[in-house]
Amino acid sequence: MVERVYLHIGLPKTGTSYLQTIAWSSRPQLKRDGVVLPGRERRDHLWASRIIRQGPHIDTLPRAQRTAWDRIRAELREASGTGLVSHEFLASASGDQARRLVEDLAPAEVHVIVTARNALDLFTASWQESLKNKSTIPMSEYSTRVSKRPTVVWNWRALDLRLVLRRWVEAVPAERIHVLPVDTAAPRHQLWTTFAETIGVDPVLYDTRDSFPNVSMGVVEAETLRRVNRHLVGFDRAFDRGVWIRTFLADERLVPRGGEKYWPLPEQVQDCRRRSARAVAFVRRRGFDVRGDLSHLLVPDELPDRRTPDTVTDREVAQVAVELVATLLADVRAEHGRARTAEPAQPRAWFQIGRSARRKKRRNARS
Repeated sequence: MVERVYLHIGLPKTGTSYLQTIAWSSRPQLKRDGVVLPGRERRDHLWASRIIRQGPHIDTLPRAQRTAWDRIRAELREASGTGLVSHEFLASASGDQARRLVEDLAPAEVHVIVTARNALDLFTASWQESLKNKSTIPMSEYSTRVSKRPTVVWNWRALDLRLVLRRWVEAVPAERIHVLPVDTAAPRHQLWTTFAETIGVDPVLYDTRDSFPNVSMGVVEAETLRRVNRHLVGFDRAFDRGVWIRTFLADERLVPRGGEKYWPLPEQVQDCRRRSARAVAFVRRRGFDVRGDLSHLLVPDELPDRRTPDTVTDREVAQVAVELVATLLADVRAEHGRARTAEPAQPRAWFQIGRSARRKKRRNARS
């Protein structure tokens, strides 16, 4: 059995995809450094988080998903050194589920890594992420209550640092819970440097060029997507949401438009400010291992002027929607032309569009 396991539990929208991309693309280097990243693929950690959090209809899932946590545990039992498990949805686990997870990994010494941002940035980014997962909830109604269900992620249950730490400290001593405040003004690689040093590897030995940050939609684009979601029939599978809504429509067609940044309503801003202050006080009081400056978790007293999503007009949404239709028609025509000229033995699948775009983005990031 590995001697220790680092559980990176999020929070969601704190650079988790960035860190996971580096880790999964660097498995050979991690192995040389004595760190085991268990699983056949990155999705194994997502599937394992669903098993741990007792998601619905587990018995009906494909075998690869049902057995993900068992396979991860088996791989860690057969290895030595350090294990690394990373998925942001673990932030939503209950205290009992956290304790069972730690028991499942015995006798390994379990450490928890929590990447965190100030609550206002986190709240705004998570609402947009919920739209990419087919939500139709306007920002004014988003996360008005703390959910009691561990399966709910786009909610203060997984976004409020204090609430997450309160549950996880029931399972892991505070000195083994490492809080990494994200400085959004710092160079992107600083987050990887802090994370790598926390798990005990030299960050310089790892290639971060294939990783890139998630870019946000503007306020009109986000509101347009929310309204489009109302009319989508199907698209309920995670694959469909991820490929078509998140990647194809949001990341590749709405995000490139740019657009205005935005805030939630003033009373929501104040709520975020209170949650951030309580979280920082809790971290200081309980003695967690802090790797960075806790002041980055506080919402500034003075904020730049920005719109709120409720100010978006029908005219603005119509303009984005019309231009989006034109973009999609051009995409269909280009795809049709490629399909007609493609070799029969190498048909081009629609889902490859997203993969091609991501490869292009990585090439541009290197140049």
